Amino acid sequence: MPKSEIKPVNVLIRPRVTEKAALASSKSNVHVFEVSEKATRRSVSESVRQAFEVTPEKVRLLSISKKQIFRRGKKGVKGGGKKAYVYLKKGDKIEIA
Repeated sequence: MPKSEIKPVNVLIRPRVTEKAALASSKSNVHVFEVSEKATRRSVSESVRQAFEVTPEKVRLLSISKKQIFRRGKKGVKGGGKKAYVYLKKGDKIEIA
């Protein structure tokens, strides 16, 4: 394993529960996860395989940019991150409780 790649155990942070993610999982069997900043497609695929015992067909990674916020007279920053769209085969399922 190269030095830049991280272990698959620490890749998945949490499932991203939004309306868009719920629609994608019900219609086209795509699940969305928040992942580590250093995550790669291969490490996300391996961690999904270990955690849920399904093999993803495709993994797409997107960066979430940081956003400036202004609340109660104070400036702040909403932290960014990274999310992964995990595409599964037709018969496979991931149960998120």
